Amino acid sequence: MLMPLGAAAQERPVVVTVNYPLKFLAEQLLGDAAEVVFPVPEDVDPSFWRPSISDISMIQSADLILLNGAGFATWVDRVSLPRARIVNTSAAIEGSFIATQSITHSHGDGGEHSHEGTASYLWLDPTLAAAQAEAIAGAVATRGLAPADDVEARLESLRAELMELDAEARDALAPAQGIAMIATHPRYQYLARAYGLSVASLEWDAGAMPGDEDLADLEALIEDTGARILIWESEPPAAAIDATNALGVESTIFNPLSGATAGASFFEAFSGAVSDLADAASRVPGN
Repeated sequence: MLMPLGAAAQERPVVVTVNYPLKFLAEQLLGDAAEVVFPVPEDVDPSFWRPSISDISMIQSADLILLNGAGFATWVDRVSLPRARIVNTSAAIEGSFIATQSITHSHGDGGEHSHEGTASYLWLDPTLAAAQAEAIAGAVATRGLAPADDVEARLESLRAELMELDAEARDALAPAQGIAMIATHPRYQYLARAYGLSVASLEWDAGAMPGDEDLADLEALIEDTGARILIWESEPPAAAIDATNALGVESTIFNPLSGATAGASFFEAFSGAVSDLADAASRVPGN
């Protein structure tokens, strides 16, 4: 359950976001002009979080509610939210969405859900994150939540940093373009498209030890794709790394950044994950 916002925070406008990247972008644009709240607990996947009654009350009272769009955060379709305060940050870039297959499965106690229709981790292409930042800046300025000139200046700086991040990732991952990869979960479609990577996907729980059936699925996919790199979305047990490495793949962890990043900023976490992926590619024989 989310704790009520403090009295000091209530003196400023409140902006609620459905994932960490939107929180980061909003904070960069607003500075101290507003309180930016990302209500999902650290140990919960924001894609499938279910808000409590008190969470819903807090969100409904916010001055601005930033949605990711592209089917991210399924709870928003089940909760009545004030339309005038909702901004779909990806509405202007729907033409860039990636269609996905429909696969229904479950994650622990999270119940059944589907990856269907549209890939939603847009921010793994920094150019799309820049478009989301522009949508946030427009919404903030239109609603007078911060001085328009300040927001525009912050947007210009933020856009430049995102373009620099994109250029760095493009250079770092260029040598990986010829290496087939497998991800333990379908999160990386926009990353793959942006940097010319070939990434097939499994449906494993984040950070869990794969069972015999999981390893058999991985082995079959390796045989089918010729994959040499396995991308985990979070740190698995050491035994999991040993078991998968024995199948001939080089393991690396790439946090897809939808949730908290353990003290690192979005820029730092993305850059670090890209560097780790590039290092894994460099360890593939013949590369």
